Amino acid sequence: MLPLVALVGRPNVGKSTLFNALTRTRDALVHDQPGVTRDRNYGVCRPEGGRAFAVVDTGGIGGVDEGLAGATARQARAAAEEADLVLFVVDGREGPSSLDDEILAWLRRAGRPTLLVVNKTDGIDAQQALNEFARYGLSDRIAIAAAHRQGIDTLLARVYPSLPDEGATTLPDNDPARIRVAFIGRPNVGKSTLVNRLLGEERMIASEVPGTTRDAVAIDMERDGRLYRLIDTAGLRRRGRVDEVVEKFSVVKTLQAIEQCQVAVVLVDASEGVTDQDASVLGFALDAGRALVVAANKWDGLTDYQRDQAESMLSRKLTFVEWAESVRISAKHGSGLRELFAAIHRAHASATTELTTSEVTKAVEIAYETNPPPTIRGHVAKMRFAHPAGTNPPTFVIHGTRLRNLGETYRRYLENFFRKRFKLVGTPVRIVFREGTNPFEGKKNPLNERQVAKKRRLIRHAKRGK
Repeated sequence: MLPLVALVGRPNVGKSTLFNALTRTRDALVHDQPGVTRDRNYGVCRPEGGRAFAVVDTGGIGGVDEGLAGATARQARAAAEEADLVLFVVDGREGPSSLDDEILAWLRRAGRPTLLVVNKTDGIDAQQALNEFARYGLSDRIAIAAAHRQGIDTLLARVYPSLPDEGATTLPDNDPARIRVAFIGRPNVGKSTLVNRLLGEERMIASEVPGTTRDAVAIDMERDGRLYRLIDTAGLRRRGRVDEVVEKFSVVKTLQAIEQCQVAVVLVDASEGVTDQDASVLGFALDAGRALVVAANKWDGLTDYQRDQAESMLSRKLTFVEWAESVRISAKHGSGLRELFAAIHRAHASATTELTTSEVTKAVEIAYETNPPPTIRGHVAKMRFAHPAGTNPPTFVIHGTRLRNLGETYRRYLENFFRKRFKLVGTPVRIVFREGTNPFEGKKNPLNERQVAKKRRLIRHAKRGK
């Protein structure tokens, strides 16, 4: 159990930059635009020679209690209330503001231990910047420049005495039994609402405004005795519609989350069906080779006729991933979640299944005998043996001759055969062909004198015959 330190302040004072400096990562999205961070983002600071503690980055408190700004402020206050120490981050270049006064007044009412961190003091008189905040009456004031890691060691030295020996925060683990699940989809399909429903709390900001989630946030969870790491991601749109720099960063974070997960749950809006954007999102997951589960959300708001239409569209539009299971859920009311997790477990088990070389070779022999490859220019490809080459996705390497002549049709036949043979559900299958090299290629067998003389005689004989 680790003590927790919360970074709190108004927008655009450098909280995310400080979070990245403390955790030595780039997990927090950083940009000059105010209000980039919205959800709570947790990390661990592991300094050299010191004990580790958890850090939570929060969105800026903007003095508004409604809309996205109000939801962001509530998330920041919730993080401060559960923290063992609050780092109140202010802007040393701009000096104190009325909003800083309001945040400090709230921290005092909440009774949270607070350390004042004056950021952005590079290039200015740091002592003068500290003096401007002397009216706050906080004896613990530290000047830093998080972007250049100036003053971080001094800050850590002041943080340690204020932390308890044991905290209430658990250290994120890398338990291989923990299933990593990423919820992806286009904007406003209910990803954050689903994560909140699974956690049983308002952990993520959920709003009807598209693009509410900007960062990829990972949360550990236990359900029915099994461990999970849920990753809520920003909505993906077609590249032609991504204009803002912040949104481009969000897309990069989402693609990284897809690469790191084991199962990707693609959410689609059942009332709108499978759109071109949904197909693009599925394409990202396919390129990464992740196991797939398609969840049709907002199913509870459809009539019987609309459900029949949605079922028809799903079966028609998802033919290119027909091996992926699809479930009908309602993130708002929690219906269909048991079926969703059952599909996740089957997809994860299939994606991580381990097979032996003899099993794979036997499967190739049966597939070859059942449906031999076509003859191309008088030659037939021969498959000699095969072996597994990895999991997530299951990858099989087939060795033989003339395999380069096999087309995509026969490759798809082998993929479907492996799925049926080994009961692989919800995961792509990759087939790699490798041809054996000719050991005599490029080597010339020189003739001895007797062979040369015999060759000359044959040439003379052939000429006389003409």
